Amino acid sequence: MMLGGFGGKSSTGSRTSLRVAVAGDKGTGKSSLISAVASATFPDNVPRVLPPITLPADAFPDYIPITIVDTPSSIDNRIKLIEEFRKADVVILTYACDQPATLDRLKSYWLPELRRLEIKAPVIVVGCKLDLRDERSPARLEDIMAPIMKEYREIETCIECSALTLIQAPDVFYFASKAVLHPTFPLFDQEKQCLKPRLRRAVQRIFNLFDHDLDGALNDAELNDFQVNCFGAPLDPVELMGVKNVVQERQPDGVTDLGLTLPGFLFLFSLFIERGRPETAWAILRKCGYNDSLELSAELLPVPAKQSPDQSIELTNEAMDFLSGIFQLYDLDNDGALQPAELDDLFQTAPDSPWLEAPYKDAAEKTPGGSLTINGFLSEWALMTLLDPRKSLANLIYIGYGHDPASTFSVTRKRSVDRKKQRTERNVFQCFVFGPKKSGKSALLDSFLGRKFSNSYKATTVERYAANVIDQPGGSKKTLILREIPEDRVKKFLTNKESLAACDVAVVVYDSSDVYSWKKAREILMELARRGEESGYGTPCLLVAAKDDLDPYPMSVQESDRVCMELGIDIPVSLSMKLGEPNSLFSRIVSTAENPHLSIPETESGRRSKNIRQLVNSSLLFVSVGTAVGFAGLAAYRAYSARKNT
Repeated sequence: MMLGGFGGKSSTGSRTSLRVAVAGDKGTGKSSLISAVASATFPDNVPRVLPPITLPADAFPDYIPITIVDTPSSIDNRIKLIEEFRKADVVILTYACDQPATLDRLKSYWLPELRRLEIKAPVIVVGCKLDLRDERSPARLEDIMAPIMKEYREIETCIECSALTLIQAPDVFYFASKAVLHPTFPLFDQEKQCLKPRLRRAVQRIFNLFDHDLDGALNDAELNDFQVNCFGAPLDPVELMGVKNVVQERQPDGVTDLGLTLPGFLFLFSLFIERGRPETAWAILRKCGYNDSLELSAELLPVPAKQSPDQSIELTNEAMDFLSGIFQLYDLDNDGALQPAELDDLFQTAPDSPWLEAPYKDAAEKTPGGSLTINGFLSEWALMTLLDPRKSLANLIYIGYGHDPASTFSVTRKRSVDRKKQRTERNVFQCFVFGPKKSGKSALLDSFLGRKFSNSYKATTVERYAANVIDQPGGSKKTLILREIPEDRVKKFLTNKESLAACDVAVVVYDSSDVYSWKKAREILMELARRGEESGYGTPCLLVAAKDDLDPYPMSVQESDRVCMELGIDIPVSLSMKLGEPNSLFSRIVSTAENPHLSIPETESGRRSKNIRQLVNSSLLFVSVGTAVGFAGLAAYRAYSARKNT
């Protein structure tokens, strides 16, 4: 029985081998340690640097072969040393128990060097030559290493050993493999002596998965279901009672008349780690689909593939209905919006709240008090699905979505096909917002999210998103996603041939009172037209004359109308974000996206190329028809001749 009842074979994830780099000052005994473990005897003569040695899979319980790489101590071989550090799954740093200066060197050189090189592998600190340590120095290893481990959190374990007597020598590489396969660091905060937040969230989700009757406790049947699913065998009644007794003794609120509560379930994981068995915790996590980062493994998150860059991925009606229901479930005060605390509760079983950082942070509609509206909530999901469908699916599963992943997404039709059919079936449209600095792009996005106009100006230096639901005539709802492209990034952005493939509508904004702003907007519009013609991803365009509350630059009004007529698109839409919300513009953007064959700008050269193609196609059709008629006539003549001869 393992830890009061729960037990079974440990899980190693998807790893099939491990690579260990051993480093340290000259004379610390690292080469002797490797040789002694590999041969089970102390070597008489050891070369300065051993060749790589592989311990067989059956050397340790996880049945994974371990390749041990001895590294040179001299600075002359620094490049080789760095290379091995970067290739290693775990790094062992050695010092000599009889040479305190070598321990000081770990603090002053080796550990800082690993950080400087940004080595992410866990570290095992090993004191070699334990048999030579002065017994008159009774200092405990824990007392010596505690301050070092507090400063260097990457240290997973510290151990002392002797290659001569083989005391704890094999354990060094056991702990090294354990640090990679079953690391404690992601699970437990040694300083606070508690489970880390990500583990608590994962454990809470696992608890919810097995709480079938939703009473907030795992009864005996549910505990056994958990045991069978994770370890392949049930517990007998005596073992179950033993588990609950251990929990109740240490965690009084961990057991009730209904069974094992969430605090009790969390306590079991603390107990696994406290007793040095993190592999049990990892076995449960991996059986429930978690990877080393405590996120759901990619294999459990199938996402349909797009066959063309002008396709997109949307949530199905089934997934949207689930999200609407989960919104109502967590809207405890029924005010039609989720407060930050309610949103935190919704994502309490996810590794993190997914919308705390760009591009999702501040990308949706909120109330003046900072609560997320239902439109904002659904828009955030639409945006996440568009940009990162696998992340969207993972978070759906975290919050309780139990339907077949295949029913979660739909792949839209190619936009080129939509143009030919002159209609689209999409429910989510992406609009790229271009324009020079100070033209009003950011104000347009703010207005789209219902935010008040601000006179203060802050240049946008990175791409920004805004998403909202638009009510269309006839009662239909469409999600519109605005993507602001900073002026400084337009040129580089458009160098990608497929840059416009994901764009349903391109909006070019300019300050109607500024001649420079108009000229720059015209350049962008012409470049969009050229790029669309060259790439085959021609995009409907709208020109927006912003800051209509200011006196317009006279020539820009006439010239903008003329440019639009020459390109074959609608004349500019004039508006002022300062005077009112431009809701009609957003509806117009959606209407433009719903008619993907219209409002696509054509340059003069593009129009000529199009006419030539049409002429060539007509000629080929004429030749084909003429050839067919000729063959038909020849066949008829031969048939007539045959009848005449008969």
